[in-house]
Amino acid sequence: MFHLAIIWAFRLGKLFEKMGICSQIHFIRFLMNIPQPGKDPKLLIKDAKFEHLPVRIYHPKGPYTGLRRGLLYIHGGCGMFGCNRTYERMCRYLARESDSVVVYIEYRLGPEYQHPIQLTDCLTATKYFMKNAKDYGVDPNRIILAGESCGGSICAAISRELVKRDYPLKLRAQVLLYPLLQIVNVILPSYQQNRFGPGLTSKRGLKLGFQYLNEEVVDVDELLKNAHVPEDMREKYNKWIGADCIPEEFKARGYEPLAPAPFRKELFKKARLDDETLLSPILDEDAIIQQLPETYILTCEYDILRDDGLLYKKRLEDNDVPVTWHHLKDGFHGLITFINAWPFEFSSTKAAFEGILSFIKRL
Repeated sequence: MFHLAIIWAFRLGKLFEKMGICSQIHFIRFLMNIPQPGKDPKLLIKDAKFEHLPVRIYHPKGPYTGLRRGLLYIHGGCGMFGCNRTYERMCRYLARESDSVVVYIEYRLGPEYQHPIQLTDCLTATKYFMKNAKDYGVDPNRIILAGESCGGSICAAISRELVKRDYPLKLRAQVLLYPLLQIVNVILPSYQQNRFGPGLTSKRGLKLGFQYLNEEVVDVDELLKNAHVPEDMREKYNKWIGADCIPEEFKARGYEPLAPAPFRKELFKKARLDDETLLSPILDEDAIIQQLPETYILTCEYDILRDDGLLYKKRLEDNDVPVTWHHLKDGFHGLITFINAWPFEFSSTKAAFEGILSFIKRL
């Protein structure tokens, strides 16, 4: 039912677009602009700005000695969908259950605002919060960066940027929930096994990615054969993102090694693989990886991005970065947004948050 609802939402959005009523993107945004719950007696919730960026801050009301931990949350939605109303229940739940100050970042969305605006916005908000943490009752040494899907990608990119720029303040940890972490290899087992969903299909994922980049893509089938990647890049990064790096247990549901399609330069340009800010942190050199903060990774079995998380986990562990990994055998992409949304909450949603909260509480 969840999968069918997503399919029909996008189809209806496309129909409205053809009729000239609204764009598909704006229709999906309208659907995600869900009603907010009422006041929460356990939280002080206020809207503010970190420099030019709107944020929403969730501060627990209960007694607390000293400064609390802080959690910056970066939402998913392929950089094009989602707002504070979409993630209100989730942010409230995180703040209440972890007794942390949670900050939701309302970064600017694509394709109206082009990459790397989303990364720049979230990096600006992160640095502002790290510098002014005490003003919000937060210990600057206990700041966690969290995000799901493309939000997880932005989190990992921020962690990398802080290292590259030798930023004096350090993140305590990063929490990556079924993150998008690379587009160089899309013939991995998880892309094959989950190509039809649930929720996020292989074709839908790639189409959304190129919509985000404001690029029209016709040859999705060629992209799904890695035709956008030149041979030298495949050889260079195969040691980190090849299927051989995926444990055999994750190939049990079916996996057939595929030979990449012949390289097509126009697809390479559309995918912008020559843009350093779009390259995955998985592909960074060891000297960068080794300085990344402690990391929590959530992966879901029924998710095309499952193997991204597995590959990043291996890269971090190979470089002695502490990693806590939680895999949901019945999980799928997008499940955490259903927390406290009865009757739509899934059993795997609560299981996901048990692991997330356990990690956060010990920091």
